[in-house]
Amino acid sequence: MSLEGKLVSEINIQSDGDVFHEIFRHRPHHISNMCDKIQNVDIHEGEWGTVGSVISWYFTHDGKEKVSKNIIEAIDEEKKLVKFKVTGGDILEEYKSCSFTVHVESKGENNLVTWIAEYEKKNANMPDPHTYMELLLNMSKDIETHHLN
Repeated sequence: MSLEGKLVSEINIQSDGDVFHEIFRHRPHHISNMCDKIQNVDIHEGEWGTVGSVISWYFTHDGKEKVSKNIIEAIDEEKKLVKFKVTGGDILEEYKSCSFTVHVESKGENNLVTWIAEYEKKNANMPDPHTYMELLLNMSKDIETHHLN
């Protein structure tokens, strides 16, 4: 059984795809105002919206308060893509490595948000990060709801 894996989940949103991408690129610290599972997002190094910046996410996962320190590994404006590599925090207690990519495809009024989790488990007994993916999809729905209201 392989310890490395990749999960891909997609969700259609009715809110503007450009705005959704802009939030993850330039304003992730505003997400706590849109999603009750995210308490705060802080920047430690760099500037919002730049590759190499280090940010921490404070969130609730499986009923527990957790933190994830991330570096923005890649930004692609044309593809509306932001990739976060986990460099510290609770997720790395469970996984040897992990990264999350958010990508938005816009076709007219149809906007498809794709989340990709790439990870390596510490051992074969560790579950795949489906609950983290569920958190990301729910966060996407909350952001959509916030912008539709």
